[in-house]
Amino acid sequence: MSSEAERGLRERLGRLKGLPLLHRTGVSGEEKRLREQLDSISRADATEDEMWAFVELARHPDRPYTLDYVDRIVEDWVELHGDRGRMDDGAIVAGLGRLAGRTIALVGHQKGREIKERVERQYGMPSPEGYAKANRVMEIAERFGFPVVSLIDTPGAFPGIAAEQHGQGGAIARSQARMLALGVPTVACVIGEGGSGGALALAVADRVLMQENAIYSVITPEGCAMILWRDPDEKKKAAAAFKPDAFHCYQLGVVDEIVREPAGGAQENADAAAATLEKALVGALEELDGTSAADRRRARRAKFRAMGVFS
Repeated sequence: MSSEAERGLRERLGRLKGLPLLHRTGVSGEEKRLREQLDSISRADATEDEMWAFVELARHPDRPYTLDYVDRIVEDWVELHGDRGRMDDGAIVAGLGRLAGRTIALVGHQKGREIKERVERQYGMPSPEGYAKANRVMEIAERFGFPVVSLIDTPGAFPGIAAEQHGQGGAIARSQARMLALGVPTVACVIGEGGSGGALALAVADRVLMQENAIYSVITPEGCAMILWRDPDEKKKAAAAFKPDAFHCYQLGVVDEIVREPAGGAQENADAAAATLEKALVGALEELDGTSAADRRRARRAKFRAMGVFS
């Protein structure tokens, strides 16, 4: 777990990054100083067990899911169903509601609690029809000028034969393209597992947040272990190698802000976790107020194109 000192430094750095006209306000020196302090306490040497603890917390069966947060922070929620084609994919929930008095469109993954519901929702792994449903709701948001909020919690897109036959890869690409083209403000938050393209399909947003004990990676630790060592039992080694936890994702610039959780994880106090998440989402939306659609699109594209670039 991160020390209080590290968390405090990261929060201060996050606030600095959110200031407008950063490089003309004289605070870039403070940003550099904070980054140097963070480097000095980097968790690069985290043990396999320490890193695996984040994976287990992100997958905790009692961790709040999308609908748990909707119940707590979204008023007048109206869920919309179906892709207007084949079916209603339960792995994706989508609808309209009010967040702190502001009408929003919300899309998110839903894993399910009991065995029957988990099977019906495919353990939170969407099929192409799920992404089509999400895109339909995002189009409604664009038409009426509603901000889009997405909550990410999936091991990855559904790997079944039918999903591939129905164009899984194309569905993910269309969802990413849709989010890049939206003129309305967009905020995404990884609230549990952020797995591969299944997560990224709903995470191409102006602001990408991540809860403190969530994970976000290009592949699951088990999948990585199978590819590299042909042994899923090497999952802890894989997790320690690619570091999917929130603090390393923030350090890499993959996410813009870390959302604090109650001690022990969001599952220990869902109400408190929801209150903190609501504050973070509202704050991110307020930061985007006053910017034009063209500026948002331009900044959004630049943000994601810059990821993974070394100079």
